[in-house]
Amino acid sequence: MAGKGSRLRPHTLTVPKPLLPIAGKPMVQRLVEDLSASLQDKIEEIAFIIGAFGPETEQKLQEVAAAMGARCAIYYQDKPLGVGHAISCARNSLEGNCIIAFSDTLFKADFAFDPASEGVIWLQKVADPSSFGVVLQDENGLITGFVEKPTSFVSDLAIVGIYYLRQADRLRDALDEMMANNIKDKGEFQLTTALEMLRDRGLAFRPAYIEEWLDCGNKDNMLHTNRRMLELKQNQETLISPSAQVENAIILPPCYIGDNSVVRNSVVGPYVSVGSNSSIAHSVISNSIIQNETNIQNANLMHSMIGNSVDYQGESSKLSLGDYSKV
Repeated sequence: MAGKGSRLRPHTLTVPKPLLPIAGKPMVQRLVEDLSASLQDKIEEIAFIIGAFGPETEQKLQEVAAAMGARCAIYYQDKPLGVGHAISCARNSLEGNCIIAFSDTLFKADFAFDPASEGVIWLQKVADPSSFGVVLQDENGLITGFVEKPTSFVSDLAIVGIYYLRQADRLRDALDEMMANNIKDKGEFQLTTALEMLRDRGLAFRPAYIEEWLDCGNKDNMLHTNRRMLELKQNQETLISPSAQVENAIILPPCYIGDNSVVRNSVVGPYVSVGSNSSIAHSVISNSIIQNETNIQNANLMHSMIGNSVDYQGESSKLSLGDYSKV
């Protein structure tokens, strides 16, 4: 999660993208929770690969790991040299059973798998594979090859960014070898290059498939993913905090209302997430994400993302307001 998330600015100017909220929780926390729900064993350690995000972000990541009962390791990618390079930054955590996950996408999937497998890679069919890493398969379904962002059609089975390795130290060694010999693909150190090296050395990769791929790359995708996650979690989680105050207001589910937030003389929902300690009054809001300690009055908002500590009093709008804005 070391990228800058430039397509989601202004929201990623102050918060790294994987800590932006989806249905009330940071997206990286939702990813970890969904992965762990299908595991047979307890997660021992969660390693985050980040940029220079600062101590507040690192504290939040410590809290995500602690909530899962796992120890936290934090590593830094100082230069954008590719996904393979990013994973190698966490080389001290690459041993034993290991799941590698890209932290800026969420999924509807059953992540259950056989931990005795040497390797598992999660896939989904896509209409345009040119923007993805894809796999080739034999007649038995085993993965026989990897192609990074193919310029001509070779496969429509895209790698979604979730991988399992029974012996992650083998991946660590392949990444070390790749970088020592400066083996690049499209100008970067690719994870798929290291996986191809392992496959050539006899490691068997089995496919697994997801039901739905929920991207968080830009505002429109974030709002769609927030909507789907609210739909998926409404019967599994308490989405409206017991400490939230709803006074002379209508909440159209599914919605998330965070701790100590106040909704007064308003209609909120459907598909709205409101963070903690926020206040909404005399407003109508739908299909939007509103973060913490934000005050909204006399507004008619739809398809909007509002950051932390925002003060907005206005009219009908589709907004994208970063932290500490006052309008």
